Amino acid sequence: MDALSKIFDDIHLSRVEYFYLQPRGNWQFQMAEQDKCMIYILLVGSAHLCVNTDQCVELEIGDIIIIPTGKAHFFSAKSCQILSPNTPELSHLFSGHRHDVLHVGEENQRTRNLLLCIRCHMDSIMARPLMQALPKLMRIHNAMGTGAPPWLQVGLSFFALETERIRPGRDTLIDRLVGILLIEGVRDYIEQLNDDQSNWLSALTHPELSNALAAIHGEPEKPWTVADLAQVSCMSRSKFAETFSVIMGETPLAYLAQHRLRLASRYLRESALHVHQIAERVGYSSETAFSQAFKRQFSFSPTQYRQQHLDQQ
Repeated sequence: MDALSKIFDDIHLSRVEYFYLQPRGNWQFQMAEQDKCMIYILLVGSAHLCVNTDQCVELEIGDIIIIPTGKAHFFSAKSCQILSPNTPELSHLFSGHRHDVLHVGEENQRTRNLLLCIRCHMDSIMARPLMQALPKLMRIHNAMGTGAPPWLQVGLSFFALETERIRPGRDTLIDRLVGILLIEGVRDYIEQLNDDQSNWLSALTHPELSNALAAIHGEPEKPWTVADLAQVSCMSRSKFAETFSVIMGETPLAYLAQHRLRLASRYLRESALHVHQIAERVGYSSETAFSQAFKRQFSFSPTQYRQQHLDQQ
């Protein structure tokens, strides 16, 4: 499995919430900041989007917007519109309106817009390196146009048609399509990176470093050394260590250690494995060494961390 595929597998997109919105008249709505990836697809009409009030874009039919880290944002009918104190905040609608087409704006106006609003639930700890490497706003322009891949045109047409009636399997199909859209958005952004940009994402397509990342994410339990990872990358040890540090912003072993601890946090949250079993699964031969490293990273021992998660459920 290639590095990007393994990373998306690690992120574990577990659940998608969505609703369709039909804004009318001179409309506005806002979304508070939240620890979720937000995706919007403009199926009909036009709109303007502002993220943190300092980045505004005009949207056209077929545009897909991805806000990876869920920064606060608002939509409006008009350009450069100031956010009104009475603008409705709609994030609460995700939990109870999965199949609904909702309205916002002026009731006596004809509906000429249709916006699909999506909130993605994923493992925020495992997703952190990826989401922090992405810009706060990503845009796939005119994904319904003739220049877009045929599968994407078909997918967006499906999103539009599903507003007409609820058919069995809609939720599963939307979940799958959202996962594909997220991967496509990341791939599209990676392709736009300049060759001289030092970015965690650029390592995913680096001809040598991508092999090391695939190895780390594919077999985190192995006792990797810098020499081992250099060999996987078909580079000398010194060249590999230097290139990795420049592009990734940290040493190979520091990245490996961070990934192992993030993975351990998932096992503690999602499994009943004993701490010593988790330690072995993430490459630690000593439970004591693992527990000490985990506490340095998360400020709790593995047992305390697991209990805290159980208490919050």
